[in-house]
Amino acid sequence: MREVAITTPSSASPPARGDAYRRAGVDIDAGNRFVDALKPHAKSTLRNGAMGGLGGFGALFDPRAAGFKDPVLVAATDGVGTKLKIAIDAGMHNTVGIDLVAMCVNDLVVQGAEPLFFLDYFATGKLEVDQAEAVVAGIAEGCRQAGCALIGGETAEMPGLYAGGDYDLAGFAVGAAERDRLLTGDRVAESDVVLGLASTGVHSNGFSLVRRIVEEQGLRYDAPAPFDSGRTLGKALLTPTRIYVKSALALLEAGAANAFAHITGGGLLENIPRVLPDGLGVRLDAAAWTMPPVFGWLKRAGDLSETEMARTFNSGIGMVVLVPEARAEEALALLRDHGETASRIGHVERAQDGDGERVRIDGAEAAWRA
Repeated sequence: MREVAITTPSSASPPARGDAYRRAGVDIDAGNRFVDALKPHAKSTLRNGAMGGLGGFGALFDPRAAGFKDPVLVAATDGVGTKLKIAIDAGMHNTVGIDLVAMCVNDLVVQGAEPLFFLDYFATGKLEVDQAEAVVAGIAEGCRQAGCALIGGETAEMPGLYAGGDYDLAGFAVGAAERDRLLTGDRVAESDVVLGLASTGVHSNGFSLVRRIVEEQGLRYDAPAPFDSGRTLGKALLTPTRIYVKSALALLEAGAANAFAHITGGGLLENIPRVLPDGLGVRLDAAAWTMPPVFGWLKRAGDLSETEMARTFNSGIGMVVLVPEARAEEALALLRDHGETASRIGHVERAQDGDGERVRIDGAEAAWRA
């Protein structure tokens, strides 16, 4: 399924000539060319369970053909936020699709689910086929990294709603887990070890603040990044969100994980407690992992506190894994074998009574100053 939706004001008169709709701002032929351009990208993501191709009214997937016996379906939807505005302003559209997939599939795997399929929604004022194809090529790349099939989507051309060159993205992913392998956080115990999987940078959260800092500093996206002289600021900030699916699935298959937390909006302070039983917290050591230079720059340029940094950004940790102490080294080795930069960054402890803090970070000030 891939539909191209077109929207004009309800009061519009019926077209008097064959090109009336195009003159109103909607090009059906461009939409058809776009669908044709997408087919190879979607085909490159096929996996067991995918049924049919693009073009139908609905998309089909068979979980049993994917190898599941008693599957529970897990769904997630998300977007890329105002990181899109940087992609638009910088004229770089080939990686935000990876971000879109990452934001959805990383949320699936933390519940023990394997991502099965993905659908996207692309909305714009005027469809520019090359721009849109670059975006969807990134979506297909994200799906390949996650091992899920791109089985459909929606393209909406809506003149008057979006400014020229602007577009928006949303994604929807469905995964499955065998009923007895779902992760709910109930296995987490005091003295569990906290492992941190390195992020690739800012990922896809906090970009309204990032953009404000860039504007206040008077910077251009085609200028060298102040924290990475080897890349432009636009290219550095558009580094795509890391997809942790395959390494996390390997850890799940080994039975070594008690819980995962995807570090998105809310940062370390608000995402880790989502998988902790009542009465438990974590203590982290900021010296145990490498803080990407972008975060030190954001802190200094924006004059941000350590607390605001830890609540807004991932602080260099894109995924957290809670594992039993006895299996910590095994889990670290397995994650590193699957390409992760993984570190032992803390432990689970009794939550401190009365202060409401469930995540304590030691050495944060020094880590961000480094």
